[in-house]
Amino acid sequence: LYNAKPASYWNSFYENNKNKFFKDRHWLRVEFSELFEWTNQRASAEGEQGQSDPNCEAKMTLTPPVASATATAAATTDKFNIMEVGCGAGNAVFPLLADIYDPRLFVYACDYSKAAVDVVKSTEAYDESRCKAFVWDLSSTEIPSEVAPASVDIMLMIFVFSALHPDQWKQAVDNAYRVLKPGGVLLFRDYGRNDLTQLRFKKARLLGENLYIRGDGTRVYFFTNEELAEVFGKRFDIEQNAIDRRLLVNRKRELKMYRVWLQAKFRKPINAD
Repeated sequence: LYNAKPASYWNSFYENNKNKFFKDRHWLRVEFSELFEWTNQRASAEGEQGQSDPNCEAKMTLTPPVASATATAAATTDKFNIMEVGCGAGNAVFPLLADIYDPRLFVYACDYSKAAVDVVKSTEAYDESRCKAFVWDLSSTEIPSEVAPASVDIMLMIFVFSALHPDQWKQAVDNAYRVLKPGGVLLFRDYGRNDLTQLRFKKARLLGENLYIRGDGTRVYFFTNEELAEVFGKRFDIEQNAIDRRLLVNRKRELKMYRVWLQAKFRKPINAD
């Protein structure tokens, strides 16, 4: 049942939690500067358009190859399309829309939970002139009708791939490849092997090798760098495939939490069909 109807458990999750569970992902501007460096129009939608980002030059200096690719895309097209797969309640979508007021920006937000998409659409900041939310399963045999093939500049997968069964990985990678433009980049962050969350799971929660079921019925897989290289490297050029180890301290509860996340950047070859 967990594998046959995984979206139903995420529907229950978002029906119960709405947008109250996850925090907005303002850390994206630090970890994935590609989302911002293509434009110098960084301002609130209520503020003035065209406000320059004082950190833009520094970002481009730090990552010249990526900056060159994204800047070229923005300069040669009418729209710069960002697509978040597994958008949840919009914790990445809405900070992006609030922080970038470049008229070229358009954000696609999809999730295989209809309840999550309903939360996004009911949010006051949702504006279909700047974004489009819809239901889509990353492991589907078809790409979404809302997005044209080879039209997305940047795809976000943040703690999303881990919700899939390993049997679905290849199809999911193929779909990402089809949606991205040649030269487009997939920004990836997910759970790493031996993360604290994995170590806390009991054997009764084990659904498959390194694949577990949470108490709410949702699935979660814990990756290695080698697995990501094997799965994504067949279609994409690997620009980053790193382990992010962090010690988080809850001083109030006197708890130390050792987290292991994987962060990667996969680029569709510029000469791809």
